[in-house]
Amino acid sequence: MASVYTVSQISQYIKNMFTQDYMLKSVSIIGEISNLKYHSSGHIYFSVKEGDAVLDGIMFKSSTASLKFRLKDGLRVIITGSIEPYKGNSKYQIYARTITLDGQGELYQRYEQLKKELEEMGMFDDMYKSPIPKYAINIGIVTSPTGAAIQDIINVSKRRNPYVKLVLYPALVQGDGAAPDIVNGIKTLDELNLDLIIVGRGGGSIEDLWAFNEEIVAKAIFECNTPIISAVGHQTDYTIADFVSDLRAPTPSAAAEIAVFEYSKFIEELESFEYTLKQHLYNKIDLNKHKVLSYEKLIKSKSPRNIINLKKHKLMQYEGDLSKLMHDKIIYNRNRLSIIATKLEGKSPLNKIGNGFAYVSDSNNKGLKSAKEVKIGDELTISLKDGIIKSQISDIKERWWNGE
Repeated sequence: MASVYTVSQISQYIKNMFTQDYMLKSVSIIGEISNLKYHSSGHIYFSVKEGDAVLDGIMFKSSTASLKFRLKDGLRVIITGSIEPYKGNSKYQIYARTITLDGQGELYQRYEQLKKELEEMGMFDDMYKSPIPKYAINIGIVTSPTGAAIQDIINVSKRRNPYVKLVLYPALVQGDGAAPDIVNGIKTLDELNLDLIIVGRGGGSIEDLWAFNEEIVAKAIFECNTPIISAVGHQTDYTIADFVSDLRAPTPSAAAEIAVFEYSKFIEELESFEYTLKQHLYNKIDLNKHKVLSYEKLIKSKSPRNIINLKKHKLMQYEGDLSKLMHDKIIYNRNRLSIIATKLEGKSPLNKIGNGFAYVSDSNNKGLKSAKEVKIGDELTISLKDGIIKSQISDIKERWWNGE
């Protein structure tokens, strides 16, 4: 019968095999990071895979100081360390001492380093970003003349607004000389006094998009006076140009959707503005008409002619009132005079004369009250009811009573 071993024995045997294999004590493997986890303890847990093969790994806190970049899923790296079983478990993993980026990873490291430097310089700050014009008419494009990006932009532009003018600067967007060519395109279009510039290309690997990660391109975008939309790659692709531009579009087609305003909606907005403006204008006219009428009335009320007419009217009114008052006063006084006349008539000497009395006056027209006031020979005037008699005194006889 074959020998029977315990689990512990087999686990120990396997551990001894790893311990005795000197190659596994210091081995470098290449693969793609997945299942990454930065633990609160400071350790880093991960898996490294190549095709269907997967190997678990750990980097203890004591070794993480050697890392010059931050790990993330999808990075292709070279891990150096030892491969050992996990405690008494039959599973094994790599205990990483160093982790470096492979060829593609080196580009990513350069990308992260430049991104950090430019961000610290403030080139990504919103305070330096220009607003994208809402109604751009002249739009410049820096891209390949034969790529899909320019065709996508043209198609979207024709659909949204056939009246927008597109100015293409045909540039290399990949390989040697691409970055300087893109810079020349940006500077050339910036001098044309355009409304907007789109800088971009279709998707690709990090090597394909690398021209848009060059520092000279970033500085050209930052120094450009014309607003720039960056449209590099697909929605998941990010380049340095995206961060420094005034606006990032996920694709060239999306950049055209943003840059080219829709003509039909523009006409609708104009018609709406026209209607609103007319309504405001009509309301303003009506309001001012009422104000003019009010001011006209006020001016008329304050004008000299109106004041003269008003005072003339008042004078006529006063004249009428005065005439009525005088008429009433005359009638009143006439009635009163009539009453007084009636009273006086009763006391009038003429009435008494008419009853057999006469009024006698001397030559001086002084009425006589006593026979002692005259002497024989004096002339007298005797006033009767129906005439005056002139006479001369021939005799004076005093009554035996003197009326006293």
